[in-house]
Amino acid sequence: MNQRSSQIRTVVSGLIPFVFLVIMILYLFGPGSNLLKFGIALPEITIEKVEFFDSEIHATVRNTGPIPVKIAMADVNDRIQPAAIEPDKSLERFETALVRIPFSWNKAEPYTIGITLDDGLRFDKFIEAASPAIKSDYNLAGFFAIIGTYVGIIPVMIGLLWLPFIKRIGKNKYNFFLALTVGLLVFLGIDAMQEGFEVSQKNLSINFNGGLLIATITLLSFLGLYYSAEKLTSRTKLSIDSKPLAIGLMIAIGIGLHNLGEGLAIGAAVGLGQVALTTFLIVGFALHNTTEGLAIASPIAKTKSPISKIIILGLIAGAPAILGTWIGGFFYSPYTAIVFLSIGAGAIFQVALVILKWLYQSEQKLVQASIVSGIGVGMLIMYLTSILV
Repeated sequence: MNQRSSQIRTVVSGLIPFVFLVIMILYLFGPGSNLLKFGIALPEITIEKVEFFDSEIHATVRNTGPIPVKIAMADVNDRIQPAAIEPDKSLERFETALVRIPFSWNKAEPYTIGITLDDGLRFDKFIEAASPAIKSDYNLAGFFAIIGTYVGIIPVMIGLLWLPFIKRIGKNKYNFFLALTVGLLVFLGIDAMQEGFEVSQKNLSINFNGGLLIATITLLSFLGLYYSAEKLTSRTKLSIDSKPLAIGLMIAIGIGLHNLGEGLAIGAAVGLGQVALTTFLIVGFALHNTTEGLAIASPIAKTKSPISKIIILGLIAGAPAILGTWIGGFFYSPYTAIVFLSIGAGAIFQVALVILKWLYQSEQKLVQASIVSGIGVGMLIMYLTSILV
């Protein structure tokens, strides 16, 4: 009985601060609401997406301000145009509307789409080159799958061909390639976060705090995967080959999440007509992503892993690029792009830390020429290949 009453007192003591917090919030929005009535709340909308159809332009608009708004009119290149607004002109906070503007547009020409509210405030979005909205069908899905294969699966598999070479080198050179893997991964993580910040700046209102969202998801991804990795490696102590293979699996998953975000960006670019996927672009991505196969090959080089497992690791790392192109081309949203890129960044940083710990356990120090130079060369390689993308 005493134990039960002690547990009840513990629960009550934990709830008391929340009760007072709720009372304070209710007071501020009730009798004390005058305390919050200062300054002027300004309306704000974000034009999240612009699509070009036959003799019509569609603009997806979201109310990202603190107060309800009402859309009054639309314009194209500063000329007022008739427009239909679905479902209606009034938008509550975070609500969206589709603005349909009848307009005979020309392919590859620049356009500025403007939306004016009933109080006279105008917001606009600049489109560098108009391109017809894509039509979702099996042919386009197949096209995206081919592009995802070229920029994801094939480069990673080519990178895995370094495996026999790494198997034959000495310990110092092997440590160099492990450290090189860390450099590759750190660069990929930074690159994923940078892409997330760019998406946030171009497509999200400041009210969504895109930068903080990226940092939060990256950290949660890092902590969650680090905990999972510790559990995974702790269960593989029976086999001397299992821990390197587990690390290779974690690297493949981290790179796969990164390639998912990369594929999403490619699919969105194709869908919005912002990037021409030329041979040069495909070759650039291929060169950049080939180093990802090297990152997987390095930790498993000293094991006797069957070729089937190595191929599976390559598919885990590369195939998500296909899924990313489908999501980006057919269901693109800046929010999903930020979430996937941030999760990928956290996963990659976690794997880099695991490899560093592994190196430290092996060498009892990290400050040595092979490790320091390997990290530096890895980041330099990624930078040089990223220039081609």
